[in-house]
Amino acid sequence: MARYLDVHPHDPQPRAIAQLAAMLADDALIAYPTDSGYALGCRFGSTSGPERIRTIRRLDDRHHFTLVCSELAQMGHVVLLDNRAFRAIKAATPGPYTFILPATKEVPRRLAHPKKRTVGVRIPASRFVRALLAEVGEPIVSSTLILPGDDQPLTEGWVVQSELDRSVDAIVDTGETGQEPTTVVDWSEGEPEIVRVGAGDPAPFE
Repeated sequence: MARYLDVHPHDPQPRAIAQLAAMLADDALIAYPTDSGYALGCRFGSTSGPERIRTIRRLDDRHHFTLVCSELAQMGHVVLLDNRAFRAIKAATPGPYTFILPATKEVPRRLAHPKKRTVGVRIPASRFVRALLAEVGEPIVSSTLILPGDDQPLTEGWVVQSELDRSVDAIVDTGETGQEPTTVVDWSEGEPEIVRVGAGDPAPFE
């Protein structure tokens, strides 16, 4: 059974954040709320976490994992950013956007698209997620928690528990989460292309 943690959305308890960071360090898979619904997350260097995410969501190896980052400086270690993309992403974040960009050599091959060598990145607005990222000290490998057959992410902790209690190691409930998935912008070819319209306003990238 998954461990269920209640965390304050605006003032996350340091003890809970430390416990989650320790679980991630031990290769746990967590379900956690973001500003765009729930996500599944594991540590950056995990070998088992990405495969567990693929199994839960029934994804193939072409799925773009998202590296959830604390800031642009951290993002710059995992993806290649030209000046135009940097300025546009800086203006739009933190917020409910995912950007697909060429991965750097720092990103393990198992996380990148097998042919394009691209990966998703985002900087969320959630105070809880940002506190967790600060404690972990590196990006968290994530995927929006959209179950097979659904087109929207799960948004309630108790629903996540009923669906995934035996599939994940921890479930975080802050009482607050976004109701839509992120807006996805593919910037891997030098020009922004909107792949999915979600919670983020697509206008700046059209």
